[in-house]
Amino acid sequence: MKILIAEDERDVALLYKNALDRRNHQVILAENGKMCLDIYHKEFEHMLSESPISSIPFDATILDHKMPKINGMDVAKEILAINPRQRIIFASAFVKETLATSIRELKQVVELLQKPFGINLLIDTLEDRNIYKELKKLNVDLEIIRAVNPTHEQISDLLTRLQRIQRGRGS
Repeated sequence: MKILIAEDERDVALLYKNALDRRNHQVILAENGKMCLDIYHKEFEHMLSESPISSIPFDATILDHKMPKINGMDVAKEILAINPRQRIIFASAFVKETLATSIRELKQVVELLQKPFGINLLIDTLEDRNIYKELKKLNVDLEIIRAVNPTHEQISDLLTRLQRIQRGRGS
């Protein structure tokens, strides 16, 4: 996965990066909101010039809610304005505030991680472990699904649709 992380605490950012590097993810760090947007815009434009069919320069963008220069919510607004399908995960000690603000200002619920959190939770969230667990419960052949290498949006949509079918059967 290609992941953009905006985190102003350098030690925390490096902890995330090192853990994700060990899992063979490509991680780009930004130390503030302005830097994050600069990186995002550059990658988005590069992606469009290389492959206009693809629409997501990062598999996930992790944003600290409170950052210098531009806060995480404003960064998310700008990213989602140019690319509404971008997966945004807020890492915040202010989860209730972040949730309420995201619904009000972004008009959607984004994923949230309550700080402090363990590295395993970060990895599980990025790699959609809970979604895959639920798919396994529905007897889905996970090897086939993983071979397709779906995006978070696709795998989440698959789970939702299968759960609706399951409920419709009364099981």
